[in-house]
Amino acid sequence: MEETQDFESEFSEIKSKLFDIHNDMKSFIEQANQQHMDTVLQHLKNDYNNTIANHLSEEIRTGLSKNMVRKCERREECASDFTSLLESNTKMIRQNTVSEKSIAANRKKLEEVKNILPYKKCSTCYSELTDLFSKQVNLMHSMNIYDENQKHGKDMGSLPIQTIVDDILEPVCHRTRMEILRAVYSETKTFSSLSELTGLRGGNLLFHLQKLSDSGLIMQRHERGDYMITACGFRIMEGISKIYGSLNPNDEEEKCKSEVTEFSSYPNMPA
Repeated sequence: MEETQDFESEFSEIKSKLFDIHNDMKSFIEQANQQHMDTVLQHLKNDYNNTIANHLSEEIRTGLSKNMVRKCERREECASDFTSLLESNTKMIRQNTVSEKSIAANRKKLEEVKNILPYKKCSTCYSELTDLFSKQVNLMHSMNIYDENQKHGKDMGSLPIQTIVDDILEPVCHRTRMEILRAVYSETKTFSSLSELTGLRGGNLLFHLQKLSDSGLIMQRHERGDYMITACGFRIMEGISKIYGSLNPNDEEEKCKSEVTEFSSYPNMPA
């Protein structure tokens, strides 16, 4: 009788330890998965920022070359100064950090350049410089890496409803487009892989890809290249995930409970 009680006590202790090991392994796997996802997302973000910065660098080169006054002895000198100023913005985009102080400093340099330009025709070149500068700042806003965009507590009455419907709600309110966004959320996808995923071919799939592309939610690496999510698309998917989680808070809790119940259903398993 005493041996039976000892055996039951030891068996209960073993099951208790197994239960603890199960929880430790589950916690480890969850943390490992989260770390992997964080790493993947960081690489994706860096890849996206570098793609945008490379595009901007090319736009600086072609824009200045094409639109600056050709017959001017200061053309090369000004082009070099303009490029240096604009590339300081692209560097911040690559680093994914833009402060109001940095933008203000570059705006001040922009004004200083204007004050030292000696010729009437300089207005043509300066106009191209300011246009490129404005495009860069607007892009920083859209990528949500400009500190000015980090203000919260916005008045609901000032929300642009039609813009929200056209640029956010309407593009994602189709199952196929949500499947595409979910697929490219953490990795790039080829047209073929998206076709296999959605079951659509040719023009039918291209219609949805074009819709997402026109709305600025996805982009191609280059012509006929893989599709990848944009910063705007990424933020929208993050927002959708948070909304779903807030409306369905019991989903994950019920999943955890079911695992614990299944494990604790054995005899003498501690609750």
